[in-house]
Amino acid sequence: MTRDEAKNKIIFALDVDNLKNIDCWAEKLSSKVGMFKVGKELFTSAGPAAVEAVKKHGGEVFLDLKYHDIPNTVAQAMLAAGRLGVKLANLHALGGPEMMEKASQAVRKEFSDCERPRLLAVTILTSSTQETLKAVGIEQPVEQMVVRLAKLAKESGMDGVVASPLEIQAIRAACGSDFLIVTPGVRPSFAAVDDQKRIMTPAEAVQAGADYLVIGRPIAKAADPVKAAELIVDEIVAGGQ
Repeated sequence: MTRDEAKNKIIFALDVDNLKNIDCWAEKLSSKVGMFKVGKELFTSAGPAAVEAVKKHGGEVFLDLKYHDIPNTVAQAMLAAGRLGVKLANLHALGGPEMMEKASQAVRKEFSDCERPRLLAVTILTSSTQETLKAVGIEQPVEQMVVRLAKLAKESGMDGVVASPLEIQAIRAACGSDFLIVTPGVRPSFAAVDDQKRIMTPAEAVQAGADYLVIGRPIAKAADPVKAAELIVDEIVAGGQ
């Protein structure tokens, strides 16, 4: 794997709350990572301007808002995301097949295949454990539930899923090689685990079959974030040899 291929797998999580910070991170990292994740805190604070700020620096955006609502509302939200020009956008697979199907149909109707965002379904959050699922009435084991939701997402027109690295191989077996897998819960060998429960190193996640790795604090909290991003690229490349 080349360094460019490895770099393009990294999605940097913009866990900030204002546009000035976006400019700072985008300037530092636009040539070091493949994409920037705009999540709930940032989008609630700055709105669509957050996406525009990333794009201004030549960056691609993963709009991580995890929509979960009535089907028509989610479909309209996905259309709005597409009009912002984001590369990836997501919803919760637990919203069910009708919600996912309506979103997929709406986006495919309005945009050409090369212009539309790729639609992802969140399976089970990487902070969740078996106890978390049991507390809300889900008795199936985590991996079994993740694969069930991934298969449902594919059948409902999603391009891929967001899932823990520990479930990558099971998802690949169930959904095929052309199904995108975006993986949070990735911690390079030099970083702290923090609050993630189901994790792997970048090299392990890529070897398992992840298409993209969402990485925030290991880069953002590093003494030298640019160097940290480069070390992650090194890990991915070394793991692919």
